[in-house]
Amino acid sequence: MRPLTGDQFHLARGPWRAVITQLAAGLRSLSVDGVELTPSYPETTIAPLGAGIVLVPWPNRVRDGAWQLNGKPQQLDITEVRYGNASHGLLRNTAYQVAAQDAASVTLTAAVHPQHGYPFLLDTSVRYELVDDGLQVTHQIANQTDVAAPVALGTHPFLQIGDVPSEQLTLTVHAASRYEVDERKIPAGQVPVDGDYDLRSGRLVGELNLDATFGDVTTRDGVAATLAAPDGRTVSLLMDDSFPYVQVFTPREYPLPSGAGLAVAVEPMTAPGNAFNSGDGLRWLAPGETWTAVWGIRYGE
Repeated sequence: MRPLTGDQFHLARGPWRAVITQLAAGLRSLSVDGVELTPSYPETTIAPLGAGIVLVPWPNRVRDGAWQLNGKPQQLDITEVRYGNASHGLLRNTAYQVAAQDAASVTLTAAVHPQHGYPFLLDTSVRYELVDDGLQVTHQIANQTDVAAPVALGTHPFLQIGDVPSEQLTLTVHAASRYEVDERKIPAGQVPVDGDYDLRSGRLVGELNLDATFGDVTTRDGVAATLAAPDGRTVSLLMDDSFPYVQVFTPREYPLPSGAGLAVAVEPMTAPGNAFNSGDGLRWLAPGETWTAVWGIRYGE
């Protein structure tokens, strides 16, 4: 039978392997020398907890799915019924099309058409390319509307070092602030990091229970966050200046091959939740303007 996430694009370069899905242009697996750097999932399921998918034209949530455009109310479809929000953009259930492909890379495209609460036409693309030390991901969003369009971008990668339990990894995130949220997971204010939220010096993942947006993110040689194993191996999230925010999510119910367990999502975002209302990180693309944003995953020994 055909995989539930559509066509599977298998990439290879030296010791590196990756699988990208047609549905939501998702990163289904990434490995080096047989070590899995993302918790892969079977072809027979869709991405658990949104693992690896692309989030356009907003990541995270829009409260009540409601926002104002030039003083006129807009109503997005409610896709997170439990909390009454519009969640993770408009392409998470879209099958992308192949624009280019070779052994080590694939470029996928999809359009955001005018719809409930979002009266704009966007052309989007995402290019996954295996490079010498990992994976580079390049996004482009072009506004094909004759007025400025609000856009934000995120992705949802889970990271690991496959032969080490995630509880034993140390997570470092170069972020100086975080967003407090209300009972519906909508940002209620930005505060300095402290306690379990201060990851700048590294914290053991097994001690964390997070679903938090971090702001004031800086990079060191392009690295915004790192998971380190006790033996010194690392997997790192790289981001360019388009991504000043990172979401960290540590669910205990991720469906690992051994059963439900702890996983670590470290998600690059260009804006925090509810950006259509707060304006934080929101980018307004002029008619005909194209925006490029780049992130990646690096492995170190």
